[in-house]
Amino acid sequence: MQKDRRYLHKNAEIGFELPKTAAYVETRLKELGYTPKRVSRCAIIAEIGQGKDGILLRADMDALPIKERSGEPFACKAGYMHACGHDLHAAMLLGAAAILKEQETKLQTRVRLLFQPAEERLEGAKECIRFGVLDGINAATMLHVLPSMPFERGTLIVSSGGVSAPAADFFDITVTGKGCHGSSPWQGVDGLLVGAKIVSALEVLSSREISPLAPTTLTIGKFQAGDAGNVIAAKALLSGTLRSLDEKAQEYAKKRLQEISRGVAKTLRARARVQFRSGCPCLQNDEKVSDFALGVAKEAVGEEKVIPSSELPKGGVGGSEDFAYIAQKLPSVMVGICAGSRGQGFDEPLHSPRVRFDEECMPYGAAYLTAFALGAETLLKSL
Repeated sequence: MQKDRRYLHKNAEIGFELPKTAAYVETRLKELGYTPKRVSRCAIIAEIGQGKDGILLRADMDALPIKERSGEPFACKAGYMHACGHDLHAAMLLGAAAILKEQETKLQTRVRLLFQPAEERLEGAKECIRFGVLDGINAATMLHVLPSMPFERGTLIVSSGGVSAPAADFFDITVTGKGCHGSSPWQGVDGLLVGAKIVSALEVLSSREISPLAPTTLTIGKFQAGDAGNVIAAKALLSGTLRSLDEKAQEYAKKRLQEISRGVAKTLRARARVQFRSGCPCLQNDEKVSDFALGVAKEAVGEEKVIPSSELPKGGVGGSEDFAYIAQKLPSVMVGICAGSRGQGFDEPLHSPRVRFDEECMPYGAAYLTAFALGAETLLKSL
């Protein structure tokens, strides 16, 4: 798994453009005795076991457009980075695939392995579903690594029934003003200034308009405007994400985001166009699948290394996960795995250019995935 993880990390790719990643995963699956199949643009599935019913083990495998500064000897130098740990996810599923091949005679149901692209764009799962990846499947699970945690590496955090990841929408706000000479700004309409006022005005959403009982976070992560210091910018582009653990609050925030952006721009003699791109719903975990996952996790890694999420302090809005689309279709559960403890060199959060992960967590993840598959017949009888 370490060898697989480091190759994938060093050769990080993004979105649906994963030629090296997909080819490597295919080769490894063939070496393990599987017959992998390409789905959609670059998703890969492989099956083991037999029977009418089946379960899905899913791992994502795309990276982020981040310049890596982790200091790892296998760091990616292409301007991309596995800063969300999808390289570990794919490596753990390959590890589980190896064990399941050895235990094939013990499987009482079909197990489908999915190596998914474009999770970071919240587009991959939806496309895989459209191409039939869930056909003949009755339940699903996934792992997500968590660095900078106050728990031992390999600790599994099993999502309790209910929402474990927020709904999300990616958006662009295009501001159109009028350019002019910087010495006479009254002759133009400053797109940069209007964009800045929109950023400031949008703060009212979480601070004044949405209840703290429906945690909602709006982030502007990209702001582009202007070409020279002595020119009033004619245009500005703002890009960001909107997330909420309450889908009604999400819809309200989307409506108000448009109204505020257009209203501020109009007041300042400019125009604003809001475009929503990809997104995903809240990730709803099935209670029966969660209870089953909790049991097999304890058997696989020891009761002391398994925590139900309901026992953790309630937090705010975390990262979204397009596994939510799969969970909409099938009873499913998301499981977190601690991949580095604070104070032991793993203090950076996900999506940081300096984030590092403790590879020693991977055997615990592979053990969980294997146990989920080997015990799946019991689960499917209860659904």
